[in-house]
This record gives sequence, structure tokens and C-alpha cells, in this order.
Amino acid sequence: MRPEEIKPDTELCTIIGYNAQTGDRRRYFNRILKECNTNATAIALNIKDEHFRYTMENLADSKVTRMIIEPEFQADAVEYCDELDERAKVRGLVGFVEVVEGKIIGYNLDIAIDDIVDNPEFFDEKMTLAIRMMLLAERWYKAKVDLDKIPTIV
Repeated sequence: MRPEEIKPDTELCTIIGYNAQTGDRRRYFNRILKECNTNATAIALNIKDEHFRYTMENLADSKVTRMIIEPEFQADAVEYCDELDERAKVRGLVGFVEVVEGKIIGYNLDIAIDDIVDNPEFFDEKMTLAIRMMLLAERWYKAKVDLDKIPTIV
């Protein structure tokens, strides 16, 4: 979605990382939303290590309610979450957070991917990321998970 296409009714989420603006997570996520004709987009926030703490400490009081976290900050994000799903606890990695009633809840989708594909070992890293972004788009915006669209997303 281009900046001029963002309207008052466009739903927004954030992606945070060193190169969130140009990373695959944002590119795949926004392609999935566009393919599903969903009026939503991910806004990237490129940050450095020294800005991560401030961002996470102030997240619950901001207008951001949904945030995708790039790999470089997934381990650090754990300490800023008020709650973690079971997989995030086990892995020690948070792939995305949601702010609910002032609490930051951290999640990891690794197990969810295994639940929708028969042979996860046949999927390379980019394909697995596309599936992860599909699951997140479904969760947040009711976008349909369609594994046949992976080649066009990647």
C-alpha cells in the first residue's frame, strides 16, 4: 500500500527492526493483505539497539496495538512482555506482540506453521516466513491462508 492509499479507515500495524522498511516480513505481509483486498498495511519502524528499550517500554501507552518484531529483537522482546504464549516461553523468542488492555502479550507462531503444512521440512526459509505472515494476517485481519499463493508472495 502506498502512502497516498492510506485512508482514515485503513487498519495499521507496525513492524520494528533494523531494516523493517525493506525487510521481507513487511513485503510479504503487505502483499498478502493486498491479495486478499484487505484495507490494512504494516508501517515499518527502523530502529537501532539503543531505541528498542524506549520503544518497548512505551508500547502499552502508545496507539500501537499490533507489532511484528524482526529477528534481531525477538529475544530481547521477551523481557518487555507482560504475558507470553507457550511457544514464546519455550523458544525464548517473540515474533509479534499485541497490546490488550494495557498489557503487552508476546507470541511465537512456530507450532502454528506445523499445524497447517504436512511436511514443513520441504519449505525453505522464505516460504516459511510467507506462511508465518499469512497466519498473522489471518489473525489480525481475517485474511485467508492460501498456501497456493506462496510463490507469488515470495
